[in-house]
Amino acid sequence: MNEFSPVAGGDAIAIARVLANEHVADIVEALNREPRETASELLCEVPFERLVEIFDQPELDGASELVEALPRIKAGRLLAAMSVDRAADILRDLNEPARSELLGGLAPPLRATLLAILGYPEGSAASLMTTEYVSVPSDWSVARTLDYIRKVERTRETVYAIYIVDPQTHVLLRSTSLRRLIAGEPDELIMAIAPDRAPVTVSPLTDSGKVAQLISKYDLLAVPVVDNGKLLGIVTIDDIIDTMIEETTEDVHRFGGMEALDEPYMKMSFPAMIQKRAGWLCALFVSEMLTANAMQSYEGELEKAIVLTLFIPLIMSSGGNSGSQATSLVIRALALREIGLGDWWRVALRELPTGLVLGSILGVVGVCRIALWQYLGFYDYGPHWPLIAMTIGATPVGIVTFGSLSGSMLPFALKRIGFDPASASAPFVATLVDVAGLVIYFSVALVILRGTLL
Repeated sequence: MNEFSPVAGGDAIAIARVLANEHVADIVEALNREPRETASELLCEVPFERLVEIFDQPELDGASELVEALPRIKAGRLLAAMSVDRAADILRDLNEPARSELLGGLAPPLRATLLAILGYPEGSAASLMTTEYVSVPSDWSVARTLDYIRKVERTRETVYAIYIVDPQTHVLLRSTSLRRLIAGEPDELIMAIAPDRAPVTVSPLTDSGKVAQLISKYDLLAVPVVDNGKLLGIVTIDDIIDTMIEETTEDVHRFGGMEALDEPYMKMSFPAMIQKRAGWLCALFVSEMLTANAMQSYEGELEKAIVLTLFIPLIMSSGGNSGSQATSLVIRALALREIGLGDWWRVALRELPTGLVLGSILGVVGVCRIALWQYLGFYDYGPHWPLIAMTIGATPVGIVTFGSLSGSMLPFALKRIGFDPASASAPFVATLVDVAGLVIYFSVALVILRGTLL
């Protein structure tokens, strides 16, 4: 399904027929391209069961706004029919008094469940979990468990993982798969067919990144959330994927030197786009003024050897690029938990020789370029061109080493003081290294060119 335009604003029956027959993912994609008002009008024509399927898709943009636009009674029925975790996501984004009104219209058990989920910090395992899972007492047989799954299948988010709990305490004992259950003998106890090991679990406050790592490491479809051994809910792989995509998008925005967008790019209004980008740009612009201050400090040297100004962009970019590379590598390694805060010194010891070697490579390239231009007659650097070449050859060693070290250490520093390491944006690192790079450049020039050009 590509668009709604052939029927939008026209025959309501035709709209309903299209929305009923298309794949739900295609409907969501098409709705995301429509203005909010148009999408709301279209959703009013959708059969209720189809409406539940549409709102159960995390990819639906502005789901909370669309729910708020529905009549309160219909919105309440919709939340009650949706998966619990998805309903919690929508309620979390709703403003008051709409949230309280909708919660007040729900059945007390469902309201209590949603309030419990909403009470956990966003991004924690419990905030992502669903309570719609299959759990059975440890004294049930395989046949009885299969009968139970047939009855509750439509009300469970997944039936591929079965959790075995103590009949009295509801403490999680084991977990097994639907495949093992089907292959088991009907009269066997379910505990007999379950793997003889404790299931992989997480606590309610476990970060979503850690949950994603466990699901990936142990190849799980879902991971149970337990508190003091009691099963509270499960986090499924599709919820984790959606959350990680969202978090990665935010990190990419921050790393690009701007606030994270809370709407799709094409749906973001012009004033909102300016607001998201202007603050960071102003901060970076002001910090770049330090570069001008650094150049003013060496005004006399620039007047004596104007040829040095030709290489300022080259020198500054090499330091900024190396710093951005190191920052990107360290931020990703921290996100994947390949390294921790205590590994900062190992990273420093790794980046120090790396920066020296990379700087030396760039230095050789710079020397060759000056010599080649001089011999081929493309540009005359004067009688002291070998010293200029030596300056350009030595400077990248210091600048790239400094850029690699500072770029790799900045994410550790930000994480230590409680900030997101992704806030160490590439433009910010480049600005930091630009200022230091100019100081290193002119310091090297003073040492090598003193008595000749300076």
